[in-house]
Amino acid sequence: MTNNAVETHKLSHAFSKREYVLRNIHIQVPVGAIYGFLGPNGAGKTTTLRLITGLLKKQAGEISIFGMPFDKNRETLLRKLGVLIESPSVYGHLTAVENLALLQKVHQCPETRIPEVLHWVGLANTGRKKVSQFSLGMKQRLGIAIALLHSPSLLILDEPTNGLDPNGIIEMRALLAALNKEQGITIIISSHLLAEIEKTATHAGIIHQGEMMFQGTMDELKSKQKEAIHIVLDTNDLPGTMAVIHNNDITCTTTEGKVIIPAVSRQTIAAITQQLVGKGIAVYEVSPVKNDLEAIFISLINH
Repeated sequence: MTNNAVETHKLSHAFSKREYVLRNIHIQVPVGAIYGFLGPNGAGKTTTLRLITGLLKKQAGEISIFGMPFDKNRETLLRKLGVLIESPSVYGHLTAVENLALLQKVHQCPETRIPEVLHWVGLANTGRKKVSQFSLGMKQRLGIAIALLHSPSLLILDEPTNGLDPNGIIEMRALLAALNKEQGITIIISSHLLAEIEKTATHAGIIHQGEMMFQGTMDELKSKQKEAIHIVLDTNDLPGTMAVIHNNDITCTTTEGKVIIPAVSRQTIAAITQQLVGKGIAVYEVSPVKNDLEAIFISLINH
């Protein structure tokens, strides 16, 4: 019996012969985890989740959920999934309770689940208010209530904090933690916001341009901090600064008009600074970037 709620093997997808959006994606989401699926917009997160949930037809690779191949056990596995990808499908002319009542009949779950899930997502007091009058954040909460209605074992949420104000984000974080800890629901959350995932997830997968750059526990991700330190140089001559750095056999990149170099010794920094000044280049800033998770994330996707 596998200990993973979700596994993919060599999952690939292309929207055209020249446009591969996923290449050999290997994902392992342990049972009981909150898995943060991270990457910049357009990295392939939503495509991956749509494949895992059967919303997109698989082209290449394997997908299994709770140890069962998705292809051969689609109907059984879909009953175990609660999914919110992109905008929730709701009837605007109905209330939150009326929307859930329709789905309660489809899922054949107890009617008591309706007030229960509405309470969890903070929509218990919406009364007769039509969904068309809901804010974007309220619609997002209703989508999560719908995903939870049939008591899924695995909850898959694509950018669940979209449209939520800061207080709503904090409440969402608390909700997901409670669902995971108290009810044992495994959760996959996609996001382009590392800081948000850092506060919620136990595990992380980082995808960039359709390829997995990292996968492991949050502690394993944090252990990469030493690899992510770099130094920022701000001068009045970007090309001249890069030339000096290249002459020292050091690889550099640029961002926002500044030069980024890997961590080097203090003696090397002193020598580079002296060379820059000797060439008449004004040095405004030489500063190490703290080795926080944001730096690791940037380092991984720019590798």
